[in-house]
Amino acid sequence: MITREDLQTLKTEIIAELKSILSQQKPSEATWLRSAQVRKMLGISPGTLQNLRIHGHLRFTKIGGSFFYSQRDIAAMLTQNSSQR
Repeated sequence: MITREDLQTLKTEIIAELKSILSQQKPSEATWLRSAQVRKMLGISPGTLQNLRIHGHLRFTKIGGSFFYSQRDIAAMLTQNSSQR
């Protein structure tokens, strides 16, 4: 049986792994990612990414009909969320 503590541990491990991956990539100042790249990197759905935008958890730039996200902002969001737990 899976407990809440098991899920919390899994979440913490996933966040740590994503932070590790992002820190190894060392983004340059102008590294911008499209929505599909961000969804794949974080393993989230389009709706979840939209909720992150709507609630102000992840900053974005919209050019035409495309959303772009700074790799630094993604790393900052992960760091901020992991320190709140």
